[in-house]
Amino acid sequence: MAAAAAGRRVVTLGGKGYSLTASSVFEVANGLARITIDSSALSRRTSSSSNLVGKFPFSICDYFTPEESRASVLLLLNNLLLSSSSSASSQLLEILKQDALSSDYTLNDVSSDDLTLLDYSVAAIDGVSAILDHRSSALASIADAVAAISCEALRADISSFNLMDSGDGSTAKDAVAVAADFKVFFNGSKFVNSGKKLVDSSVAEIPSLHGNFREISRLLHSKTRVQLNSGFRAGSAKDMSTALSSLALSLSNLGDSSFRRTELVVANSISVLELRSRISEMLAAKCPGADAMEELLASSQAAIGEKDYLRFVHNVYELLDVVRKVISWEAVAAFVSLEGSEIFAEKIQGDDGRMSEPSTGDTAKTDKKSEKKKKVVLGKGTAAFLQFIKDRLRGGATKTDLETYTHDIFSLLDPKGSGFDDLLAKVKEIVESNESRRLPKLPKGTRDFAKEQMAVREKAFAIIVEVFKRHGAMSLDTPAFELRETLMGKYGEDSKLIYDLADQGGELCSLRYDLTVPFARYVAMNGLTSFKRYQIAKVYRRDNPSKGRYREFYQCDLDIAGQFEKMGPDFEIIKILTELLDELDIGDYEVKLNHRKLLDGMLAICGVPQEKFRTICSSIDKLDKQSFEQIKKEMVSARV
Repeated sequence: MAAAAAGRRVVTLGGKGYSLTASSVFEVANGLARITIDSSALSRRTSSSSNLVGKFPFSICDYFTPEESRASVLLLLNNLLLSSSSSASSQLLEILKQDALSSDYTLNDVSSDDLTLLDYSVAAIDGVSAILDHRSSALASIADAVAAISCEALRADISSFNLMDSGDGSTAKDAVAVAADFKVFFNGSKFVNSGKKLVDSSVAEIPSLHGNFREISRLLHSKTRVQLNSGFRAGSAKDMSTALSSLALSLSNLGDSSFRRTELVVANSISVLELRSRISEMLAAKCPGADAMEELLASSQAAIGEKDYLRFVHNVYELLDVVRKVISWEAVAAFVSLEGSEIFAEKIQGDDGRMSEPSTGDTAKTDKKSEKKKKVVLGKGTAAFLQFIKDRLRGGATKTDLETYTHDIFSLLDPKGSGFDDLLAKVKEIVESNESRRLPKLPKGTRDFAKEQMAVREKAFAIIVEVFKRHGAMSLDTPAFELRETLMGKYGEDSKLIYDLADQGGELCSLRYDLTVPFARYVAMNGLTSFKRYQIAKVYRRDNPSKGRYREFYQCDLDIAGQFEKMGPDFEIIKILTELLDELDIGDYEVKLNHRKLLDGMLAICGVPQEKFRTICSSIDKLDKQSFEQIKKEMVSARV
């Protein structure tokens, strides 16, 4: 569909099997590519041109930017070419070749077939949506990289990033992916999570907000791809508005978070007074604030309420551009914070408050020292990103050059700029280098046992097994997973902590939660009337473990099934417990007993419904981990 020509990419429409992409719309709309029509489409136009009956006037919205205007005309042309006849295609192509578009046009000699298809509003919505698709996809990657250098500048506490994946499949995948990408940026950093860590919601919410923006951008891309290659469709404006409404809200959240980090960086991380003062002045004068984003979001919501879809997509377009500018200011602030002392500080203000130039020798020493320090303290990803920016900016700096640096950073982060594609490629290269992800790690709530630990555990297990055997217990091994119906409903409220497995054999299975229920299943399945067995094996809890608790751990289980002397098995269990604790030589200990029937009786006297007994017992079991007041609140407010 595309080939190099006349120094610009060529986008050819109307060929057999062609498809239009959002990136092609962006390039044509910004003069980065030129448009042609395939000869086969022109021949179709010639063969169907016998029925020329009318004119089609249309007006480009006066509030559209040149980019939006060209995109709307391009989609008008594309939608015609997707139909069986295309009598007006050559006229639309000539319009697109103009250096500046007018507001009003009339297509002459349009066939009756085309007149029924032409709808400028639908084309405009699709065109602007394609621009939003392309730019939001790029912004997602750039926003991540900029937020990463802000976190470095802030010496931020990013420990919450490690809590995004609970391991139970219930967390947002995009938020988890964002957190993983940031680990790549921060790999080796001595700034984040060190010293006096800054804790702020604008940092903690990065994975969630950026992940949400990724998810919505992907949804928009999916819808836009259909729109660009389906021609005029009834209801398409309403269809696109659902995705764009979500995009607008996500953009507003993204911009607000970026703006707050920018303020934090300026207030806390730029140590040179003159630099901080100058950046503050520039932000106050030029950076769009939260009010601007809120106003655009409100305008877009009002437009959608009035079903003014053209105004709506334009508001979202404006909001995206404002958010891009806010993120660019965040990049400027973080860059000055991390690099300002090397580039600007000595040239802006000396110790006596006067402007001065350091000697060449001093500068060289300072540069080498600063460079070495940054290599040590910055994450490998953020260091590579900053170095790329430095390499692209102009050399040398004086006080007035701060504005030049700011302008150059803005140009670098502008999707229309010549260096933007290289910047985007660099960010993707950093993330995909994946060095930190290749470093293996354990899932939360699990642990390895080294050879020294295993030596101790094996000795302890041997002692426990010897005591079990001394009392006539036999070993039993059961599968690590059971039919889900076997496990469900056996643990009261804790049934929600059972790990379900994906169906791979026509059965619904779950990992065992303990060893007693599988034992009961074995006894029932084999018709046993008496069995004393022991089992030492791993069990699994689908929990979000706190410190000292695990999702995979061993249980040492001994159960006695059958008819025996009253209280005999109960006494023997206590005897076995004291014997193995004595032989393990753990020191002084205390054995606490409970009796479920006594507890059930107490609950009945207190008026607890019988169907709530197991649920309340689950709360009582937490008394050794939580305060009585917490358990009381849980039982009274949430459970009964």
